[in-house]
Amino acid sequence: MTTVDSDENRVGRSPVVEPTKPRFLGILGPGLVTGASDDDPSGIATYSQVGAQFAYGASWTLLFSYPLMVAIQIISGRLGRTTGRGVAGNLRKFYSNWLVLPCVGLLLIANVINIGADIGAMGDAAKLIIGGPSLLYIAVFGFACAALQIFLEYKQYVRFLKWLSLALLAYVATLFVVKIDWPALGAGFFIPRVQFSASFLTAIVAIFGTTISPYLFFWQASQEVEDLKEKPERDPLKQAPEQAPEANRRINLDTFAGMGVSNFIALSIMVTAAATLHAHNITDINSSADAAKALEPVAGKFAEVLFVIGILGTGLLAVPVLAGSAAYGLGETFRWPTGLARKPKDAKAFYVTIAVATLLGAALNFSGINPIDALYWSAVINGVVAVPIMVVMMIMAASERVMGEHTIGGWLKVFGWLSTAAMIACAIGMGIGFFVQ
Repeated sequence: MTTVDSDENRVGRSPVVEPTKPRFLGILGPGLVTGASDDDPSGIATYSQVGAQFAYGASWTLLFSYPLMVAIQIISGRLGRTTGRGVAGNLRKFYSNWLVLPCVGLLLIANVINIGADIGAMGDAAKLIIGGPSLLYIAVFGFACAALQIFLEYKQYVRFLKWLSLALLAYVATLFVVKIDWPALGAGFFIPRVQFSASFLTAIVAIFGTTISPYLFFWQASQEVEDLKEKPERDPLKQAPEQAPEANRRINLDTFAGMGVSNFIALSIMVTAAATLHAHNITDINSSADAAKALEPVAGKFAEVLFVIGILGTGLLAVPVLAGSAAYGLGETFRWPTGLARKPKDAKAFYVTIAVATLLGAALNFSGINPIDALYWSAVINGVVAVPIMVVMMIMAASERVMGEHTIGGWLKVFGWLSTAAMIACAIGMGIGFFVQ
């Protein structure tokens, strides 16, 4: 049993290394990578389309989505840090297979489709700059993304993902080469206006469905578990409650920063599309590569290149997160050895899942399936699977049986349920849209 002296310092073992405020870069980890991966090429296409179609008029949604996505991601992180298990591991332990298997199965399907769309966008983006066949680049990116997760050591891999998040700065840079209508942006961002049209309501559903996705819950919780394995001085908070204050502070700061980066980049993409494409009556964007291509005649080659760099960087960041979250979900469900910190020979099924999910996604681009249709169905599946997972996550996070003395409350509980309600509304909206079509 751990003993505690009068200064609340632990005796008999090494002190806990939870980064403090001066070590800001050390704090940024699962939350930053999760937030950055949220702006994947399919998300870029969504934000570009919304900006091109509605100019600055839908930008207020990002102001509203920020506290909701922060809350649900903090809850995901705390679930992993407190219990020492990821989302699927906790679902398996406390709930029946009839709930776990459909959720994880739908997550796997949605992630594979999303991987395919992202790798396809990367191939198209590379073609814009280099020329040549996009299918060749798709094959290269598919194998590269799988190999990075399988053969890179965990610490190097996490460092690689953090550096890749800098690719998002490309979208901030585009703001300096386009002409922005600042009064219109201010009005659109701070004064919510709803257009009661099918296209506008679909855009709102798409934004929330893009910013709050199930794979992000699984990834952040599992990365907190990975950190426990990598740092032996840390224990699950149920076993070491004295670590809770610093651990929760770190998770909060990491997630606020990561989701803040995510939303600011989303806003940058939307504003760039509004200031260039919408201003020149280009309102129909079907992919992130289409957005980049359309930028050149109205904002110059430099803006197009910056946009393409962002697509490639965010794709390399998001595809491993999508494949990894699927592998964590499947591995925890079937009690396989899981974790990127393990050697491939020690977690064969886990790494096989990563490779198969990535390569299957890449292969979708060779199948003739319409990528826009694939993205639509991916969004539908994500919207459907998010609802039960978020409801159960909220119940688990408030349960002493699951969390011990570290149950959530206050603002976190309120915004967590608001986030869940928003996704229920999105699922209903997508259902209505499906039947109207």
